[in-house]
Amino acid sequence: MTDLGWVPQSCTLPTEERPLRVAEWDALFVERLTALSRPEPLRLRLALAAGVGVEDRIRDLVEREGGCCSFFTFTITPGGELVHLDITVDQAHEAVLESLVARTGIAGESW
Repeated sequence: MTDLGWVPQSCTLPTEERPLRVAEWDALFVERLTALSRPEPLRLRLALAAGVGVEDRIRDLVEREGGCCSFFTFTITPGGELVHLDITVDQAHEAVLESLVARTGIAGESW
């Protein structure tokens, strides 16, 4: 899935920066993802291992992502050993959420 054709036209991140952003998400998944679930079709819940600076890293990433892809809604719930990240989209962007789920699997192949 190195082809970024799944990125919707509504994303305002410059095209040349998109591979770098995808790499940031992949790195987060490889380093911190412990579980994921789909409690609703338009919502993804990620459980990320907490640690020094992890919550700030997640907040920075989702703030930048929300700035270019306004169709995402991110909710961060810090906890003891985990930080939960809920990602929701509207119906028109369900395929983007599916692609994000696929990215977690691609990133996880290096575990």
